[in-house]
Amino acid sequence: MSTDVSGMIECRPGAQLWGPDDEDSVWQAAIDLFLLNRGNAYDGLACLFGIRNSFGFRPLAEGRGFPDDASDGLRGDFAAYGGPGDVHGTTWLTWAELADADWQETDASGARSRGGGRRPVAAWRATGSL
Repeated sequence: MSTDVSGMIECRPGAQLWGPDDEDSVWQAAIDLFLLNRGNAYDGLACLFGIRNSFGFRPLAEGRGFPDDASDGLRGDFAAYGGPGDVHGTTWLTWAELADADWQETDASGARSRGGGRRPVAAWRATGSL
């Protein structure tokens, strides 16, 4: 049986304008993880979330539960899956934690690194200008 990731990338556009503690700096659903799903990346699930962690990675964000300040969009999606009783491995991770992660850290055997399983993503390209 396979294991897939379901979820949402969220952002707080108001935080940049009014500060992170402003009442209008709420989380907004931005990108459904379905769009980023490249198949059963079990090494990724293991090193990030501790799911199917037969590799022995030290997970970055295991078992945190559902975020208290989640967006309405994420709450609706989560409820559609049945909520906490029907969803395994509910957790969350911040962009800062991803940026600060040691991608050279290895699994228990020392054979795999967090960054070693990355594959080129041919289906995505940058367009426009900044």
